[in-house]
Amino acid sequence: MLKYFFAFIMLIHGLIHFMGFAKAYGFGNITQLIKDISKPNGLLWLFAAILFIAATLLFLLKKESWPYIAIVAAVISQILIITVWKDAKFGTILNIIILFVGIASWAIDHFEMEFKADVKKHIAQTDFYNNDLLREADIASLPMPVQKYIRYTGAVNKSKVKNMKVVFDGEMREKGKDFFKFTSVQYNFFDKPARLFFMKAKMYETTVPGYHRYQNETATMQIKLLGLFNVVNVKGTEMNKAETVTVFNDMCLMAPAALIDKRIEWTAIDSLSANATFTNGINKITATLYFNEQGQLINFISDDRYAIGEMKQYRFSTPVKNYTPIGGIKIMEYGETVWHYPDGEFVYGKFTLKSIEYNVTDYR
Repeated sequence: MLKYFFAFIMLIHGLIHFMGFAKAYGFGNITQLIKDISKPNGLLWLFAAILFIAATLLFLLKKESWPYIAIVAAVISQILIITVWKDAKFGTILNIIILFVGIASWAIDHFEMEFKADVKKHIAQTDFYNNDLLREADIASLPMPVQKYIRYTGAVNKSKVKNMKVVFDGEMREKGKDFFKFTSVQYNFFDKPARLFFMKAKMYETTVPGYHRYQNETATMQIKLLGLFNVVNVKGTEMNKAETVTVFNDMCLMAPAALIDKRIEWTAIDSLSANATFTNGINKITATLYFNEQGQLINFISDDRYAIGEMKQYRFSTPVKNYTPIGGIKIMEYGETVWHYPDGEFVYGKFTLKSIEYNVTDYR
């Protein structure tokens, strides 16, 4: 709703600028502007009007260029308003609104460009030439429920996984607060473990972007209000370990072909569960995987993940369900992230898988 209201404001503001052009060239009886406007300035009023209209169309079409045009239009408009201040001073309010939204949108795009640059760098470093198939011999040493799971997904006799792109819709919340909606895009790389996760949350009709970056055995998490101000900026040993759990969780839930990784040490428990230790450099984490009779992985539990807001370790689990063919294999479609606090379980994230692609060779 606010999106269309903002577009309406920008469009009407643009159309009003035609009055300055008309006043300068004597078109019609423009009584709203008392002060005379020169013809060169009249052309600037026309130019500003065209820019505002163009920015409105690009905004509605979700084109990344709209903030740049809107910002230029608002600056030109404000200069013109100053020249006829008594007649047009209230246009300043609209310019402030347009500048604020435009700068915030530019900042979010600029923040996302860091994510895009990281993705492109990792894709360029990925070795796609040695891309043989996953065979039965590759999974023969794994615990039986893990083997059954990989077969169930259909990953056997398909290409081994070098990377993946995953798109989610979902909801998240902090303890004691309501859920907010988000969309996310992430790229995972497996030869040298990396996870690049960019999300856009919607809070009070405002976009709040966040970037979780795990590469070179270290992790950072940034969340920026309006793309401008850090509200979360976390890194350090605890963050590195927490995100190592997340990296392994992604491998288990969404890249079953990656479970032959030599950095994983498996220990069989029974026909429906197995323990795993995943080591990436100095980061070492453990998890227990639970399966059903059908061969589906239904839960992942680890005691090695920190709740970053509190910097305390709690049991972490990700129950999943609704297996469906996506990206050429059968994969879970819905999952939750759960903290097991002393006072009970707390679901803080709900994830719906929208798409998944493997062995992506370019950013898109």
